[in-house]
Amino acid sequence: MIRFGIVLFQFLGIVLVNIFFSGDVSVNMDVAGQIDAGNDIIVSATINKGNISGFSRFQMELPIGITASNVSAANADFSFKDQKVRLIWLRLPTDQTITFSFKIHCNERLKGTFDLAGKFSFIDNNERKTIDLQAKSIAIVPSTSIDPNLIVDIREFGRSASPQSDQTTLIACIRQKPIWSSNKDYIVTLLVNKESLQKFAKIEEVIPKGFTAMALDSKDGVFTFKDGKVKFLWMNLPADPYFTVKYKLIPANGVTAPGITGVFSYIQEDKTQSMMIIEKDVDLANLTPESVKSILQSTTLIASNQNATNTTTNTTPKQPNTTPKIPVKQPEVAQVTTKPATPNETTRTVTQTKTTKIIKVPNGGGITDLLEPQSGIYFRVQLAAGHKPLNSKRYFKKYKLEDNVRKEQHEGWIKYSVGSFNVYKDARDYRVHIWNTTSIGDAFVAAYNEGKRITVQEALMVGNQKWYQ
Repeated sequence: MIRFGIVLFQFLGIVLVNIFFSGDVSVNMDVAGQIDAGNDIIVSATINKGNISGFSRFQMELPIGITASNVSAANADFSFKDQKVRLIWLRLPTDQTITFSFKIHCNERLKGTFDLAGKFSFIDNNERKTIDLQAKSIAIVPSTSIDPNLIVDIREFGRSASPQSDQTTLIACIRQKPIWSSNKDYIVTLLVNKESLQKFAKIEEVIPKGFTAMALDSKDGVFTFKDGKVKFLWMNLPADPYFTVKYKLIPANGVTAPGITGVFSYIQEDKTQSMMIIEKDVDLANLTPESVKSILQSTTLIASNQNATNTTTNTTPKQPNTTPKIPVKQPEVAQVTTKPATPNETTRTVTQTKTTKIIKVPNGGGITDLLEPQSGIYFRVQLAAGHKPLNSKRYFKKYKLEDNVRKEQHEGWIKYSVGSFNVYKDARDYRVHIWNTTSIGDAFVAAYNEGKRITVQEALMVGNQKWYQ
């Protein structure tokens, strides 16, 4: 009995896991050496971040029978799914040391030992680096209130535990049939069943001519209405597994009921997935988990999780017929300063001298000026767009660009761009160089994934890259 007490006392001691270094970055994790079956213990970690400040992630995989929940995430997005604990920072806090914690719970039927480890990944000088924390053995003290015949070793529990078959994972977006209101406008409500999605998502709806759209409830998303398109954009999705958003359509005189088409896009396993938004004659007010489940089960989805692809349906309305717009040559200046920038490149702030370093860009060397798709995430600099084709080599010759101009068909437009960069910062620098050496003052960075256009914001998230002004 005395020997058991000594061993128990040793187990109860707090174990400081070794500090692991990667340059100036270090991670120190505190965790107890044992856990009582049916109870919790706290896992705490402190990051000395050195000079890093951008995208970072902590991940820890737990055995079946051990679950985790957040305690203090230090401004990170905490998630626990598929037995993985994840904390993701798009940008680290400004403090030099960052401490976060979560608790792990042990199933009351368990005994034995399991290993606890983790990884901290971050971007340093546009290079992804990882610190591996050494595994720590945690002992499970069996419960005295459980029938001994029901207690199993955690390794056997993991082999015998079967997934819960009554839980259906279904990501979907459903539009309630627009309702005519007493204010003489249409109310459009959309249900998003996001399951465990945490990050980037977008709703894009194409509205017929004659309507103006205004947001009613965006659930902390960014709402825009431009060129006949309604958009809701989230960097961080609401916490609930499902939610609704609303907007209203104000018709012009004589305009009848709207026919709306839309696409819901999101990121899953670092890939962009898209599905059609389904319109149904349902009531999306006062939803409950049971009513949501019923709506989903009764809906014949055009695009489900199994059929979602990386392509987005082309729902762009027709735009005016124009030729490529190139600004009139302005007097050369040593500094360019315009409006503040955002990752979607709509506005910008740049201060560069005329000694901007010229970045060499691959020529492509083909006999055609058509843009060929590449693999992975990459960036190009768009120069102009129009509906009428032109001889790009002759048209852009006067600008004395170092790279061949390539053209592509996109959303009804012919778009002209140069360069090919795996790193956003290189594309940004080349864009600034074009601003400073030519009169093409509205050149901007465009992003691609496997040859298909995506937003710069989305590309930075998928590629774990840092955004620069």
